[in-house]
Amino acid sequence: MKNPFTAHPHEVGESYLEHGCFACRYGVKMTWGGVAALIHAVFPFLFKTTGSRITRELAETLELSRPRSARTRRGDAV
Repeated sequence: MKNPFTAHPHEVGESYLEHGCFACRYGVKMTWGGVAALIHAVFPFLFKTTGSRITRELAETLELSRPRSARTRRGDAV
């Protein structure tokens, strides 16, 4: 039986700790983008571009991590 704590991190070419750190950083950025968007909804003069900028940054982060994940799934060395 696969270890549920390490199966997914291994699938994307990361250790448990590496994946945890990546996910935490990603989650904090995502949360901050959401908070900024909520504040912007009430006060449209605040955080005019923060939500969309963070969304673009997060999309780019995932795109950059994709090649490592693809190599791991093909069986290439990381």
